[in-house]
Amino acid sequence: MIFSITETVPGHEIITILGVVTGNVVQSKHIGRDIMASLKGIVGGELKGYTEMFNEARAQAMSRLEAEALVLGADAVVGIRFTTSAIMDGSCELLAFGTAVTLR
Repeated sequence: MIFSITETVPGHEIITILGVVTGNVVQSKHIGRDIMASLKGIVGGELKGYTEMFNEARAQAMSRLEAEALVLGADAVVGIRFTTSAIMDGSCELLAFGTAVTLR
């Protein structure tokens, strides 16, 4: 499966647009991460626990996007974008979306 943030795949021609595919994950905060983030907030710096959590969420969202694209018979997903939103206090959603296509 080829993933692209652009609307095309260099060296390939898009034959069929199969439709929009998505993958999303809703994450909640972990008490241990919250405590460490609060302490880090005093001295400043990267909140590595949250960075790791977000990286895991992005990987899971991409895996779900790929699974949806494979069901449609896609060779690639183009125009991939990511968005986040707060769902409720202490949790957020990461959504990956793009267009599933077949290539020549």
